[in-house]
Amino acid sequence: MKETNKKRILGRYSLVIIFMLLLSGAIVYNMVKTSVVHAHAWNNKADSLLTSERPLVPERGKILSDSGTVLAANLYYYTARIDWASPAIKKDTLNKYIDALADSLHAFKADKSAEEWKTELLAQAEKRTNRSYRLAAKLSHSDLERFKNFPFLKNNKAFYSESNVKRTRPYGSMAARSIGNTRDSLIDGVVSMRGHTGLERALDSLLYGVPGVKKRIQLTSNIVDWESKPAIPGYDITTTINISLQDIVDEELYKMCVETESEWGTCILMEVATGEIKAISNLDWSDKTGDFIEGVNHAVRGIEPGSVMKPISMMVALEEGVVGDINTPIATGTHFTYYGRDINDPHGGAALTPRQIIETSSNVGMSRLIIKKYDSNPSGFVERLHTMGFFDHFNSGIGGERVPYFPMPTHNTEAHVALTRMCYGYASEIPPLYTVAMYNAIANDGKFVRPHLVKKLSRAGEPDSIVPITYVRDQVCSPENAAKLRIMLHDVVWGNRGTARKWVQDPNVEIAGKTGTAFTIDEKTNQYTNRKRLAFCGFFPYNAPKYSCIVVLCGANRGAGASSGVVLKNIALKMYARGLLDVNNDYTANPPSNRVDRPTFFASRKNSTNFLREGTGATSNRVYKTPATTQGVPDVIGLSAREAVVSMENAGFGVNINGTGHVVAQSIAAGSRENRGTVVNLTLRN
Repeated sequence: MKETNKKRILGRYSLVIIFMLLLSGAIVYNMVKTSVVHAHAWNNKADSLLTSERPLVPERGKILSDSGTVLAANLYYYTARIDWASPAIKKDTLNKYIDALADSLHAFKADKSAEEWKTELLAQAEKRTNRSYRLAAKLSHSDLERFKNFPFLKNNKAFYSESNVKRTRPYGSMAARSIGNTRDSLIDGVVSMRGHTGLERALDSLLYGVPGVKKRIQLTSNIVDWESKPAIPGYDITTTINISLQDIVDEELYKMCVETESEWGTCILMEVATGEIKAISNLDWSDKTGDFIEGVNHAVRGIEPGSVMKPISMMVALEEGVVGDINTPIATGTHFTYYGRDINDPHGGAALTPRQIIETSSNVGMSRLIIKKYDSNPSGFVERLHTMGFFDHFNSGIGGERVPYFPMPTHNTEAHVALTRMCYGYASEIPPLYTVAMYNAIANDGKFVRPHLVKKLSRAGEPDSIVPITYVRDQVCSPENAAKLRIMLHDVVWGNRGTARKWVQDPNVEIAGKTGTAFTIDEKTNQYTNRKRLAFCGFFPYNAPKYSCIVVLCGANRGAGASSGVVLKNIALKMYARGLLDVNNDYTANPPSNRVDRPTFFASRKNSTNFLREGTGATSNRVYKTPATTQGVPDVIGLSAREAVVSMENAGFGVNINGTGHVVAQSIAAGSRENRGTVVNLTLRN
């Protein structure tokens, strides 16, 4: 029996020894095969892994306002995690600090109670399997530093964080479409943030920077990435956008879009002398959100502009010598048939002067003037616009910028009919940016300055280059003809028959401009609908134009002057009230003839004015109060226009100003509890 057991045991040992010998032989065989036979191949592979180079993604540059305020920048976010499988997790230490840790997490993230945090953390500690348990995500750097000092997490190697970068716009939707956005793209095997729309796309190569090079190297304890060629950060781009003006434009466009139930609206505000785009806004109605959002960049999309094209056509007529004296009548009529097509004109008359053609927005009058020159050569009108630079690329820096499109039909009848339609804003596609640029030239004595959105480039805070003022044409028209056009545009607002006289006139800011209405085309049927695009384009102040502006609304439930014109007027008035137009905003330039002018001293205390009166011998003094802090609607009676507007807007109310001087009456009593956004009418008097 014992002999039998011994044999069995020896047999089993033999099998184990044979298995171990075979396994050892296999190990030795593979070792020799790897280290000797195929050594060269493995060495090459190791060398390739250690010496292979990969691109190092540069830091994307910031987009700044004209004053250096950040409009778009990279922002690092962090995710806080715990490795529950780490040896650093000590159960007794966790039990000691668990209550304090749960309280800290609850104080930071109140969606869970301290007790819920405690239960969950203890459950995770019991499992000890989750190596990437997430405590919180999207943490700022200061939030992460706060986490690092929480009980139990402080100096604990089991606690770690992951970082990721996100492109952020601190001002939200403000000029969002023009600033643009980014998206991650796979380039050379590396995910990089690249511009997708707007300035981000148009200037992507400057913002992106120059990639560096990194490679893997062997250190004593591990393998690390080594930066062999540093990445060069992208340029910081300072734009021409002014935050204060952008805020005014956004607010006024939004209010009118809501009031008129428009489908979309766009507005561009440009500085006359420099061509700097100070504000640009695009709003589209969203069924999803039930509100207007920053949508398609309508400012650079081609549309039939309607009658805002007429002053540009009149510029051609003046430059070609078709019109000399703008006060000489020409036969027009209210109906005109040309090559079998009718042009009806409800605004016209038997005879109109060129001034009246623009003032009344006469389609017949405009057509007759252009035909005088181009009846025998319909394409000559478009060719003349070409020579004026109307079809040149502005390269404004706005992504998606398009040039105007005018058809050039070859058939004789079609060409003649198209000529009459193009001259008053149909049968063409003109981006609002190009329309306002031409009006800007009219305000600028004919100098066709190039609209632009970029002011300068800098890197690491040091200026690199400044974008100069450039011109599409030194003179798109003569200064004399520009002056004539300004008179005509002034008539539109201030003339007895002006199409904008009821809506855009205001004694505080003298505005000149032109209304324009165009029926829209159904994309499916290619037929005109009853839906209208309503535009107003102009400049202000009239005597010394500083800003040009265009407003276009689609589907508004009122006329061009009452919708787009009012937006432009309200923008101008807010700028006036805030002292942004370099004009005296509290007193009339020409006082009424029945007013006796005499020295008047203003102060917030009666003692101050009495002292001045006694010291100078003046016979009068007036005391005005300073803004007071009140609940509800502020009390602004006695304040200047600027102080009243600031006080009302700080309290969240809109303002409509009538008159000049200081506030003598307000439509809603001080202290009234009204909803934010309610408009308060203020009456001013000297």
